[in-house]
Amino acid sequence: MKKLFAVLSVIALSVVSSFAQEYKWQNDALDGSRTGCTSPSKDNVAEAIGTFKGGKYVAPNGKTYKKNSIVAKTAKVVLDAQPAMARVKDVVGYSTEAMSARYPESALSNWFIDLLMARTEVLAGKKVHLGVANFGGIRVDMPKGDIILDDMLSMFPFRNQLAYVELTGKQVRTMLEKMAAGRFQVLGGVRVVAEDGKLLSAEVAGEPIDDDKVYGVATISFLLTGGDGLALGENALNVKVFEDEDIIDAVLAFVNAETAAGRPIEYKEDGRVVVKDVGRRRK
Repeated sequence: MKKLFAVLSVIALSVVSSFAQEYKWQNDALDGSRTGCTSPSKDNVAEAIGTFKGGKYVAPNGKTYKKNSIVAKTAKVVLDAQPAMARVKDVVGYSTEAMSARYPESALSNWFIDLLMARTEVLAGKKVHLGVANFGGIRVDMPKGDIILDDMLSMFPFRNQLAYVELTGKQVRTMLEKMAAGRFQVLGGVRVVAEDGKLLSAEVAGEPIDDDKVYGVATISFLLTGGDGLALGENALNVKVFEDEDIIDAVLAFVNAETAAGRPIEYKEDGRVVVKDVGRRRK
């Protein structure tokens, strides 16, 4: 079994911003068989990456490299970075199962939007009936076992703020019809069924959408003005952006609270988004 070596051979610096949702993340399993290196935790840096002795780099498997070699130079960069990286290696929670953000719904995306809805309702002081986020904003999977801070920062790297929007039922229905014709995003508080690009049914809190009712919607700032094809802020009855509350703030607050209460992070799919697309599969 090849060892995963995530730091010595390649150093990946990901620069992201609130307007750069087009950046892509990719997980790679790197071969550390030459050096015996593995991805270090907070407390096993020397064992995982190696050390320098007498001007030479000593790898975890005992091999030595001259200080001017590529391997030694790379090792020095990685080792020098470890003190600054110690904080992001803190364990912040525990997940009973690995979770990934799969279309049209998944345990991870459901967990994310439901906690976003709960936090937005507190911030807005108003009822939140449904939530809308984007799959592209969830960049890596939730690991099984210990969750470190870096897992969460990598999962939600974009500096987008929580937002509260009020839409009529007709506007909500139009939004869902547009998604059905293309691709659904992360949804909470609703139960929808679509087939062959058409919305067959849509319910909020177990009731059909009322076109004349005003619904409170939890979302993120990126989706207010065209992000991922959504413009939830346009023609909205009310829009409030919580500029001091980024996505990661809400997520970490929830994870920290669950950990403090002795509860693990776990969630499940519940059938909130059903996409049949029978006709399309025949083509």
